[in-house]
Formats: sequence, C-alpha cells, structure tokens
Amino acid sequence: MRLRLTALVVLACTAALLLASSGGARPKVPNGFFGVVPQTTLTEEDVRYMKAGGIESVRVPMFWSEIQPTAKGGYNWSGVDQAIMIAAGAGLRVLPTLGTTPGWVASKATTLPVKNARQRAAWTAFVRAAVQRYGPGGEFWTEHAPGGVGYVPVISPSIPIRAWQIWNEPNFFYFAYPVSPASYAKLVTISSKAIKQTSPNAKVVLAGLFGNPDESGKRGMDAAHFLNALYRSPGIKSRFDAVALHPYAFHVDDLEKLTEKLRAVVRAHHDSGAGLYITEMGWGSQNDPNVVAFEQGLHGQVRELRGAYEYLLANRHRLNLKSVYWYAWKDNPAYVTCHFCDSVGLFRAGARFHAKPAWRAFVGLTGGRARP
Repeated sequence: MRLRLTALVVLACTAALLLASSGGARPKVPNGFFGVVPQTTLTEEDVRYMKAGGIESVRVPMFWSEIQPTAKGGYNWSGVDQAIMIAAGAGLRVLPTLGTTPGWVASKATTLPVKNARQRAAWTAFVRAAVQRYGPGGEFWTEHAPGGVGYVPVISPSIPIRAWQIWNEPNFFYFAYPVSPASYAKLVTISSKAIKQTSPNAKVVLAGLFGNPDESGKRGMDAAHFLNALYRSPGIKSRFDAVALHPYAFHVDDLEKLTEKLRAVVRAHHDSGAGLYITEMGWGSQNDPNVVAFEQGLHGQVRELRGAYEYLLANRHRLNLKSVYWYAWKDNPAYVTCHFCDSVGLFRAGARFHAKPAWRAFVGLTGGRARP
C-alpha cells in the first residue's frame, strides 16, 4: 500500500511540474500583475498575442508635449485614444505615464513644470483633463459606450484608468533636469490634488526610478537616495499610493539588491502600506555585456528573466508588489538613444511575430500561450 501511495504522489508531483512547465499553472497574483511596455505603436495583433500570453496590463506614455503642443490649441488625444481603444479591446488595463513638458511651458521637455504659477496651472489642467477623459465615467468611455458618438462594441464594457504614474525617471537627467527630489515632490503634490479631486478613488504611482544611474549631482541620483530625500518633503506620504522602480541591472542579484534597498527606504519612513510597481525591467538579447550591461545574449535574456520573476513572485507579499512590466514588447532598432532597446523585446522587430526564447519562458511563468 505504501508503495502504491508513493507512486501516486510521484505521479501527482510529476503532473504538477508538467502543468507548470507547459504554461498551464498561473501563480496567484494581483489583477494586472504581468505587464509589458511597448516601444512602438500598439496594434490589434500585438494585444492578441499579449492576451494569449497572460499579459494583463500595458504601460502607455501620455506625452504632454504631444497632446498639447501649443498653449491655445487644446488637447489632441487621438494617439492615446487609439492605444487605449486597442488595449481595452483585448481586456488589457492601461497604466499611463504622464510627462514631458511642451515648449510653450519650458524650453526643455525635461523641466519639471513647477517653477512658477503658470507652469503649475498648465500641468494641473493637463492632468485633470487626462483623468476626466480616461478615468471612471470619463469622456472617452462615454463616447464609446452604446449610443455614444464613437461606439465600438469591442471595448464595452469600459476599462477605465484607475492608477496614474507621475513622470518617468526623475532621478536621471535624460528625463528630468536638474535632478531634484524637492521639485519632484512639488510635482507629485499638485498632480495628486488634480487626480484625487477628479477621481477620488484613483491611485497615484510615483515615477519609476532608475535603480542606479551612472551620473551624479544634478544629472543623477540612485533610486534609494532619491526616494529617501523625497520622503523628507512635508506631507508627501499622503500624496501617493505606490512607489515604482526600474531596476536595470547586470544580473538578477543586482536587481534584488536595488529592490530591497528601495523597499527598505519605504519601511524606514513607516510607509509599508505603499505598494511597489516595477514599471520597467528587462535585458537585451544581443551578446554585448561589456558594451551594454543589460545585454546578455539570447540565453542570458532567458536566464535573467526567469531569475527576476522567480524572485519577485516569491517575495511579492513582503514587497507589497502590485505589477511588473517587462521592457519591452518588441525590439526597436530605430531607438538610437537607448543602447539596448534594439534587443530588449520578447519579439524581434517588425510586423511579424518572431518570438525569442524569452517569450516562451515568459508564458511559462504566466500560464499563458505562446500564440493566440
């Protein structure tokens, strides 16, 4: 009898392992946990693959400089409308990143719009307009509801935006200059007021902080030090619901250190209820680690992907982890200012879906399918 019971246990364990390796077992995670960041315009075929692969959320930029390029021209939401319509059509949530200052507000897009009353008023109006359009009961969803002027059956019922990310990597000169926790605290405060007044139950997510920039001073500050300085701003804890990190690293053990350091800052400021979002994470598939630290080759990309998700999934409760977004969906050789963006995708560049081994590893973790 003992031999038979042992055999049954072995068979059960083997079946469970086979199920997990075939993508049939999905870990218990919050809704929207598995996300991805597209580098190019989102298409209907993209979201079909995403949905099949177990992806539930996409991170989409809302570039203020493109939406309102002139002071008197109003807002042009057409590009964002298209992305949200396509995502919603597949049942995907959208996490928007609000940022980039238009030329009529400041001379550089990297200037945080907090220096004077005119800048602050213009930013506040933009943030409020975005929430009014895409939040619960927003104009976009009303227009596309049955009977609306832009009714499209595929996106009903609506999937309104309920979380808003404020800027991108303000601790790195490429996105914010000068790097200033105090200025970013002002931006978070006025953004939070605009969001919560329009949608009281919305979540405010801090910008994804670049884990460890090579620059220092006004050009860069590591994520943990930046967040620690941000917390020193009076009343700032009440202005956001989650912190975010971009733990780009040579290997997974470095990613773990960056994540633990950031969470330690949150705990040190008695803010353990704040959620954590990893809004960018990735490695390239080219084999150039000595040139670009984040490029590890095809097999290295798989190794780092698996290791990172295994760590994050195993520690998600302790970290209060809400979502993880792989950067990026597809390679983008045209992105010349980013040295690893040409190979960081789960698929190769182009209209065809030429999957890398990393995509199959990813769907093995999500419990999804490699093809629709």
